[in-house]
Amino acid sequence: MSNQADTPPFCVVPGSTVHQVLDGQQREIIELVENAYRLHGEGRTINPPSYFLQFPERPTARIIALPASVGGDRAVDGLKWISSFPANLDRGIPRASAVLILNDPATGYPYACLESSIISAVRTAASAAVAARALSENRPAPRRVGYLGTGLIARYVHSHLSSLDRAPQEYAVHDLSAEYARSFAGHLERGTDGRSVHVLDSAEELIRSCDVIVCATTAATPHLLEPSWFAHHPLVLHVSLRDLGTEVILDSFNVVDDVEHVLKANTSVHLAEQHTGGRDFLDGTLYDVLTGALKVPADRTVVFSPFGLGVLDLTVGKHVHTRARESGQLVAVDGFFHDLDRLGTPDAEAARR
Repeated sequence: MSNQADTPPFCVVPGSTVHQVLDGQQREIIELVENAYRLHGEGRTINPPSYFLQFPERPTARIIALPASVGGDRAVDGLKWISSFPANLDRGIPRASAVLILNDPATGYPYACLESSIISAVRTAASAAVAARALSENRPAPRRVGYLGTGLIARYVHSHLSSLDRAPQEYAVHDLSAEYARSFAGHLERGTDGRSVHVLDSAEELIRSCDVIVCATTAATPHLLEPSWFAHHPLVLHVSLRDLGTEVILDSFNVVDDVEHVLKANTSVHLAEQHTGGRDFLDGTLYDVLTGALKVPADRTVVFSPFGLGVLDLTVGKHVHTRARESGQLVAVDGFFHDLDRLGTPDAEAARR
């Protein structure tokens, strides 16, 4: 007796297909990610701690496992396996690479492997956009948006923020690499309908002049240490997690995606917890804001620090897989699962033992 019919076919979704499915779909993905945050806040997801594979001889490198499970009408289990090797930038290739495994909730069988660096960037950008929309509800449209760090993540964040219909009058960019800064400024100029783009010489100048600040650097330790730079009370989308010094964090209104997840791995808020010995400086979660349980002040610096939840990757990955299947773009791996006729009758099974 074969159980082949009960086993989901295993497919691969290459990065070219992932890009094709997600390109131009910022509004839809933002809504998917917001819904995932709501499911998470309602306790309808499972999101264990991330696991870090680190290397003593390569201290800047790491590979992270993010297992998760999403309930609701698009249920899926799975794992993101993402590497961060900053030295790759010197090799002329992206810092991060990733795959996403989707598991069938009914059988536990993995049924898809997706290239996931794009999915990871998109869910990060959509998370920032969900937060920007919710946290800016009582604020006027920003006059200037600033990007601190101008790599791949900044580009994706910009594309998703631009879909919110709260376009600023102008942009500012700063990067330790002048070449990266100029390239990103050119990218903004080509898609901003004539809005001014300013390449600034320092992080301080950018912060002091912007209403919304996107921190998208690869910094391993805090380098924005002076609370006075934030005296005009901007909204800070702290997606890179380690830019802000403890005094800046303690002087701000802090919103996170998940308290237990973000207070680890020496993130800025984790360092603040170590410094204070408590968590009172955290004001709440994005779910609290989305449900109206947490009111965001307009007269304080507001910092959103998202550690990045595996449930978001699974939500976006499930969407990509569904669209790729509907358009016939899945790459099936025939025979991936082998020896599936193993159950037999009870007597036969006993004989094999």
